[in-house]
Amino acid sequence: MRNLFAVVLAAMALAVVAAVGPPAVAASSDGSRAPQDSSRQTATVSVLHGVPGVTVDVYANGKKILSNFTPGSLSGPLQLPGGDYDVKVFKAGANPSGTPLISKSVTVSGGSNDTITAHLSQSGSPMITAFVNDTSAVPSGQARLTVRHIAAAPAVDIRANGKTVISDLSNPDQAKTQLPAGTVSAEVLQAGTGNVVAGPANVSAAAGSNTIVYAWGSVQQKNLALAVQTVKT
Repeated sequence: MRNLFAVVLAAMALAVVAAVGPPAVAASSDGSRAPQDSSRQTATVSVLHGVPGVTVDVYANGKKILSNFTPGSLSGPLQLPGGDYDVKVFKAGANPSGTPLISKSVTVSGGSNDTITAHLSQSGSPMITAFVNDTSAVPSGQARLTVRHIAAAPAVDIRANGKTVISDLSNPDQAKTQLPAGTVSAEVLQAGTGNVVAGPANVSAAAGSNTIVYAWGSVQQKNLALAVQTVKT
């Protein structure tokens, strides 16, 4: 299935590039080439499916980029020109001319690293949130841990290796901390309580990386889960 995603994503990238043309490069009076407009630089984009119970097709600017995308799956990364993208999510196999399950206009900046997430709001409604991934440097031997709350759940606390490192995180917010590189036992707790609602899960936080943990799903439906993405800094 991951190979299928890669093929579809590659085809979408070629279609987007063909539609918008190559990045514009202006020639100066001496014949040299001026720096390209930053809006035409590429962005590194991943997609996370965090809506439980439904397999979907994902479209961007009218092009299908993911087919039969299952809950909890992370696609990409894909190199796309910076700009605006009309993202629509349909139930798998549905007619794309109909009403999507979710839709949103998303802007990605050239040179950035982004993750677009389809997920539930705190009240349980499907929504799309785009996050910019922090790729700034971390000290030697350290790793960045980013936690994103995209679940139908109240505010949460995050515990790493038995210690609370992030408190009172609400949907659809994120928080970051820095930890020694290594394996982290991560747990999601109802904010202000000792009630564990997801985890523990062992997460590998490599030195010089940004390890991103997503809490997704629904507390009410008892399917809250964790998804992990690793981005190099």
